[in-house]
Amino acid sequence: MDGAVFLEIRERTQSGLLIIRQLKPESWPADITVLPSLLELKSGGGSKSIPLPPEVRIVPSSCRGLQYVPGDGLHMRLRVQADCSKKLMPSVHKSLKSKMSCTLYCQSCGNSIIPGWTFLRVLSLPDENWSDLVEEWCCHANPFHESLLHPQNGDCFLAHNYFLVNSGEELTGPGAEVLPPESQDAGSPSSSCISNSKTDSRIICKRCKTLLGEVMSSGVAKYYFTELFVQPSEDVINMIPRSDFIQSVVAQCLVELSAARSTFRFSIQATDGTVYILVWLLNSDTLLMESAGNLESSNVFTLLESTTSSDSRSSEIWKAIKVLYHPCIKNRNKDLVDAWENDFGVHPLTFPSKTCLELLLILSQSNASLPPSLRRMDFFQVYCLTRSRKRICRLHF
Repeated sequence: MDGAVFLEIRERTQSGLLIIRQLKPESWPADITVLPSLLELKSGGGSKSIPLPPEVRIVPSSCRGLQYVPGDGLHMRLRVQADCSKKLMPSVHKSLKSKMSCTLYCQSCGNSIIPGWTFLRVLSLPDENWSDLVEEWCCHANPFHESLLHPQNGDCFLAHNYFLVNSGEELTGPGAEVLPPESQDAGSPSSSCISNSKTDSRIICKRCKTLLGEVMSSGVAKYYFTELFVQPSEDVINMIPRSDFIQSVVAQCLVELSAARSTFRFSIQATDGTVYILVWLLNSDTLLMESAGNLESSNVFTLLESTTSSDSRSSEIWKAIKVLYHPCIKNRNKDLVDAWENDFGVHPLTFPSKTCLELLLILSQSNASLPPSLRRMDFFQVYCLTRSRKRICRLHF
């Protein structure tokens, strides 16, 4: 018999939602046996066993809320003991270390951008509003200047989604080039971010022409974490699929910002200030398992495909974050965008426009892969900003 299992686990509460998909009333009666590490499905003359990952143990006696949802399958909630020790995908800012020779690669095509780059200091940047707080700390004139945040030769300053280096460094190497700034269009949207691609020189990959960063008028070069893959110079390059890489970088960025600033709403915008996506982070302790199955919809897409074969999907568990999102391209949800832009609780995140579109595609495809009943959520209507339903998806670490 055909059958697929979707298991979503909340790691903190050790609870899980188990959905047995493709279980239609036409195939009933069906015999379903839930064991601590195995699910057995029997219907008519067919049977199927679905093993759970070794890190997951179900408590069968805790099964509750059993119901059949048309279009989804059989839903049940259980207590789940899970201990996922899967290592997260290495992020760029954790790969950059002082006095270590590293090579920067274009993440899109694998082209070597700058080989053997060594920084004397690798430091974290403060919050964007640090200078406003200084006024509260000091009883006299501000002894600090924003120029102190400009990296000197040999410095690398890390933010959550980019890093800064001095433009006097060897910025391009053999694999990149710097293009002059574009002419500023009178009707182009303004940007409150640290740079503007219309007035700053752009650093692009020579091979695939991907935007890697910008050289700003202040003499500082800015590189985006979503566009570069960093490895120690002595290591052999081990590229990560583009979709997996973007998911990992953005997911870790959202988790770090929410923990550091207690903010859960984010505006994903391009370097020219155009807002592409509004994101609301729901939780960051989700574990996800999807078993192999012959899903009927041709639109179903699973983000596990790039890293896991269909035969081994049933034995893998993945860390994920759960987010709500609104697409904002072509002036969609303009009123909501305007409201969020005037809300101090919303944190803007800037990426190249191509990456914003890639992220929007990933969110859309991930949303389509979920059981239909989990794709939308409507309880945010109490917040006036969110009267319409939100799409829900998962970004895998």
